[in-house]
Amino acid sequence: MNILVLLKHVPDTETRIRIGAGGAAIDESGVTFVISPYDEFAVEEAIKLKEARGGSVTAMTAGPERAAGGLRTALAMGADAAVHIRDERLDGADALTVARVLAAAAKGGGWDLILAGKQGVGADNGAVGAMLAELLDLPQVTAVSRLEIGEGRLTAHREIEGAVEVVEAPLPAVVTCDKGLNEPRYPSLKGIMAAKKKPLETKDLAAVGVAWPEGAAAPARWSALALPPPRKEGRIFTSDPAGSGREVVRLLREEAKVI
Repeated sequence: MNILVLLKHVPDTETRIRIGAGGAAIDESGVTFVISPYDEFAVEEAIKLKEARGGSVTAMTAGPERAAGGLRTALAMGADAAVHIRDERLDGADALTVARVLAAAAKGGGWDLILAGKQGVGADNGAVGAMLAELLDLPQVTAVSRLEIGEGRLTAHREIEGAVEVVEAPLPAVVTCDKGLNEPRYPSLKGIMAAKKKPLETKDLAAVGVAWPEGAAAPARWSALALPPPRKEGRIFTSDPAGSGREVVRLLREEAKVI
């Protein structure tokens, strides 16, 4: 199988986020960037399919220079090649702009399957995979927690409220991956060393035939970011249970005014 995996390079979920000086982006000093966790499920699933059925896995991302780090991780996990559509303006660009760039780069690649995470945890953007499928005129199944590949078809399981939805679709198709699909492997030392010899192709927008949208079509941009307000300190009640219960009820009635 010829499989394409789409990646996003995001701040580690354990990183302490600070707002940058301009107020419209995060301060990246001291921030560790990683593959979005949902995209890790996509990489792992692609590698498992290659191991079971043969073929190759190509990782692709669109973003600033630092996004190449995510591709190197995918190569170390077992991907065979990587493509980086590099443009600093893509950092923080809206979903449609990113989807158009990735679709242009993916078009004509002869892919049997395109995998991506169900969302990128950086800004919780979950629209790129679906938009890319529409732009490439491919069937799509989103938020998949179990995937079976047959002869020219796939069967995908999606967890919905109180049930599991089973969807069949012809190949090629676009699938976005959810938690539970697999357990992503850690890159081994051998894999990390081998990744240095694997091809990582860098292209600009012109190379994939995309012009930066201007005017009314210009990408949406963040105008301001703000951290959530600090939570108020909790209260500890040290009296007997009955007295504590009365005090809680009083506070709910007189201060919180919820009863």
